[in-house]
Amino acid sequence: MVKIYTSPSCSSCKKVKKWFDEQHIPYVEKNIFSSVLNPTELKEILAKSENGTDDIISTRSNIIKEGKIDIDSMSVNELIRFIQQNPSCLKRPIMVDDTKIQVGYNEEEIRSFIPAARRVARSACLRHSLDNESCENCPECKKDYEDFLKENSSK
Repeated sequence: MVKIYTSPSCSSCKKVKKWFDEQHIPYVEKNIFSSVLNPTELKEILAKSENGTDDIISTRSNIIKEGKIDIDSMSVNELIRFIQQNPSCLKRPIMVDDTKIQVGYNEEEIRSFIPAARRVARSACLRHSLDNESCENCPECKKDYEDFLKENSSK
């Protein structure tokens, strides 16, 4: 399942959650200000980042600019402690799945990021159709079922 790291006042975070809801893709939201990020989560985010701290740390954040913080000179443990104490330095939202991360709201990039999650959500709706149950949460459920029948009628 996708985990989305957010903050309450972040408009991009709201857009991402709305997009996931509209696509009927389940996610777990984690507010970076209401709970301290644990070292395992932060190491996971860093490990999945293609460009290390450049992908997840906002060098424009006040704490970085005003404090003249040199992220690159920190050890991993120092960086984790710094982020835990200063979560506002993180870019948002950060979406994490089993293998990669996606930062920020860009609909095209999110579509590339979540194709496996979408297939899982659609197969759940397809199961509803196969059981002759209506799926009020997914308007595409009937279409998926019809497509499934067409694809499998010639087999």
